[in-house]
Amino acid sequence: MGTMGLALPWKARISSTLRERGTRVEPSEQFTGGPSADATDAASEDAALAAACRSGDLRAYERLYAMHGARMKNLARNVLGNPIDAEDAVQETFLKVQRSIAGFRGQSSFVTWTYRILINTCYDARRSRLRKKEVANDDSEETPRLEPRAPGAHPSLRMALERALAKLTQHQRDVFLLYEVEGFRHAEIAGMLEMTETASKNTLFQAKKNLRQMLEPPRSSGAEAR
Repeated sequence: MGTMGLALPWKARISSTLRERGTRVEPSEQFTGGPSADATDAASEDAALAAACRSGDLRAYERLYAMHGARMKNLARNVLGNPIDAEDAVQETFLKVQRSIAGFRGQSSFVTWTYRILINTCYDARRSRLRKKEVANDDSEETPRLEPRAPGAHPSLRMALERALAKLTQHQRDVFLLYEVEGFRHAEIAGMLEMTETASKNTLFQAKKNLRQMLEPPRSSGAEAR
């Protein structure tokens, strides 16, 4: 299997993975007085968007796409490895959302539910491609041209990270991409991947540990002797 091209949205993301970060404070944890005003507004907008989509308002779907379409394509591209499959996955996701919106029960946010459909769609596409042996027979499928979204990252470091990511387990790679690359919180990732927050945190920890082992240069015998 070849490496995948990461569509990294922030230039500092790659270099930061080589060192262990401190505890990250999630937006909802910044104050002890309950949910922030922004979080409350986002929840209200999410509920309103879900209701509008459920009623068949096409403008609501247009707003959903305007708000999340670019991010969804970026995520799908990182999971699938090329922009063409990513575009197809996002289009298929919106069709599935329209077909199954009546079954949305609000157990998670509408946006999280939509991303879960996207991720499952990407998994289906990836399994289908593996069955057809397209990955093994056409390495170019997994090595798309890198999009210039991380100008501050050294090309050799970016390529090394991509090769290392390809060696992680599926869950480790997906949690790493969702958290470190896409910037989702563990609570959101748990809803998307249908796992607990604790499992998400543990999976990220293991992914970063494995990446460090693969990316750190080997110690010389002289250094070990000292």
